[in-house]
Parts: sequence; C-alpha cells; structure tokens
Amino acid sequence: MAEIQSIKNRFGITGNSPALNYAIQVAMQVASTDLSVLIVGESGVGKESFSQIIHALSARKHNAFIAVNCGAIPEGTIDSELFGHEKGSFTGAVDSRKGYFETVSGGTIFLDEIGEMPLGTQARLLRVLETGEFIRVGSSKVQKTDVRVIAATNKDLYVAAHNGKFREDLYYRLSTVPIRVPALRDRKEDIVLLFRKFVVDFAERYKTTPVQLDDGAKNMLINYNWPGNVRELKNIAEQLSVLSTNQVITAADLQRFLPEKNINRLPVLAQTQQANGEFNNEREILYKLFFDMKKDVTELKKMFLEILKNPSLAGSAANYTAESLQRDFSLNGNEYAAPVLAGNNPAAALPVNVQQPNQAVILPHKGEIHEHEEVEESLNIMDKEKELIIKALKKHRGKRKDAALDLGISERTLYRKLKEYDINE
Repeated sequence: MAEIQSIKNRFGITGNSPALNYAIQVAMQVASTDLSVLIVGESGVGKESFSQIIHALSARKHNAFIAVNCGAIPEGTIDSELFGHEKGSFTGAVDSRKGYFETVSGGTIFLDEIGEMPLGTQARLLRVLETGEFIRVGSSKVQKTDVRVIAATNKDLYVAAHNGKFREDLYYRLSTVPIRVPALRDRKEDIVLLFRKFVVDFAERYKTTPVQLDDGAKNMLINYNWPGNVRELKNIAEQLSVLSTNQVITAADLQRFLPEKNINRLPVLAQTQQANGEFNNEREILYKLFFDMKKDVTELKKMFLEILKNPSLAGSAANYTAESLQRDFSLNGNEYAAPVLAGNNPAAALPVNVQQPNQAVILPHKGEIHEHEEVEESLNIMDKEKELIIKALKKHRGKRKDAALDLGISERTLYRKLKEYDINE
C-alpha cells in the first residue's frame, strides 16, 4: 500500500478508491515486462497517467516516450506520422521523414484513442506488434524497431471489432494486459478529496484563498453524474476559484456552475428495426421517403388513366381513394400503418406501399399512352460504391493501380475500400 501511495504522489494521482488502487497495482506489475497494454476508461479519467507510470517503472525509462493522439491525426497522414515516408511518395513529400516508430525505437509509444485509427493503419500496427517490422510509406524496404506499445481508448473495442470497425486480431494483440480506469462517478469517496486538491492548487496559482463547500454542496458534488470525469471536476473547481464571490460554496452557488441537464446514463431499450427495411442513417431514411413518394405518384397516374379509359369508374375511384387514405393513415391499421422510425421525424412517417404493378403514364400535350415497367433499384450509396469497385477490378483484371485511376481515387483508398467491403479480388 505504501508503494501505491508513493506512485500516486509521484504522478499526481489523488484518491483512495479500491478500483483506482487496483488499476495502479496492475500498471506497476506489468511495467517490468514488454507486454502490450490496453488502458480502457471514459474520457477525462486520466488514462495517460497510467501510460507514464508503466514507462517510468520499466527498463525503457531512460529512453524516449511519446504520446500520439490517433483521433487528432488526419487519415491521409497517420501512416506517414507513425511509420515515416520516402521522398516523393505523395504530394508534399519533399524529403524523407522518420516516423514515430523509428525515432522512439528502444522506448515507449502511447497510442491514445486507438479506436479512431483507420483499418489500414491497424494492419500496419499489427505487423509491428507481431514482428517488430514496418515499411515507410512509398518504400519497399523492411525496417526493424523495438518499441513498446501502450494503447488507450474510451470505446468498447470488443463491440467495435464485432461490428467490423476495429480489427479483431489487433484487439486481442493489444489487450494482453487490460487496465480499466474507473469513472469518477464510481469513485464517490474521492470526489470531495479531488475537489479540495484542485481548489488549493488554483488558490496558489491565482493568489487567493481556497473556497470551501458546505454540506449541501458536498452532497450535490457527490451525487452529480460527472460525464466529463476528473477533467470536468477540475474545470468546475477552477471556475469556482476564479468566479465565486463567496468563500463558502452552497448548493445554490454550485448549481450555477453545473450543467443544467445532467446526462442520463440509465440503460435504454434499443428500438427494433422495421421489417420493410433497415434505416441505418438519415441519408437512407430520405432515400426511402423519396422512393415511396415516387410510388404514390405513380399509383395516382395509373388511377387517372383508368378513369380516362372508363369514366364510369370516377365515382367508385373517389370512394376508394378516400377509404384508402383513411386506412393508410389510421393509427389502428397494421398492414398499411406508417412505419415508426427512430427519433421524432414526422416527415419520415409516410405510408409505404408494398408492391406496384406495371404502370402507365400520359405524355404531356400529346395524349399518347406508353406502358413502362417500374424497376426496383437499390439507392444505397455504399452498395453502388462496392458495385463500381468490383466492376473496375474486373475491367482491369485485378490491377489495383489501374482500377483506382479509373475510379478517380488513390490506390491506398482503394485498398481501404477493399478491406471495408470485404471484396476478394
């Protein structure tokens, strides 16, 4: 226990929560090895401090340590940042450049927000972890590196791997030793202690007297949900230290500095998708809406044509139209009821006709009747993109460079799309 407290003092960690102490103990035990470590925790819990603990207690402590935020590097340049590039390998590459894995060889690299890393870069990282080898962008020469990788994420990588957003093999390779940093709401006994530390620090910085909390303010601080965790608590402490006019903070004073709407983290039931089709995003909902409107207009044209052919049907057609509209928009109907979509989108709740027969239209100003057939076609952009990629590969007999040129994209982007859509050449 004394050793854990020494680590807390050294790295500025405050708190006595059992979950926090266990996470520090795991970091201390794994530090002397070269195993990859995955630090898991919500945003603002202090995951980078654990990476520094592991490096400082390892045999690499006298070598370089670098922290890289994978979510802050654009997808087009992250390979160059991590693995380097050769001169002329892409536009703007006027000189050769070493990447982080080359410059930090012998030390430790901390990959924060690893869940934001593109799939293509994940494949390169997996090779480094397994063989210690990497290739610069635009080069064919294999190079060696000796780097310990510590990764961190605020996402559930297991779910991301299951959904194809993260490589499953990389997930298992990274999570050899997982360290879970508890959220602040799970460390209620540490909240007041952390707040007291922060206000003392800010009082020294701004040359003021530290503010204090009464019992009501303490209870409010403890029962608040803290979606931003320790980072949010620190911000609140700084605001109170600078802006509060009272030395003793009451619940009413504290309420003015807390967000009006506390985030509700209670579990909710996911809405089931409709049998008529899945709506994955707003774009597909709009496509579905426009397509259904087109069907309705076509049906009206057909009805008008039948009336022109046989005027005696006009009365029965009017009755049918009124009855069908009443039935389609009835809340009690099941067969033609408007689909219920996720969210409050009244425009998306239009009736959907299941099928349409061959249609007939009248050309304007001529009165000529032409029969045509409605062809059902997928309007999903991702399906079209996959289809075009497959056609381009067939056209160029599997040559990626020619296919990418024909598609108007880079060869790297084409490679990523092949992985994303699981296209086998």
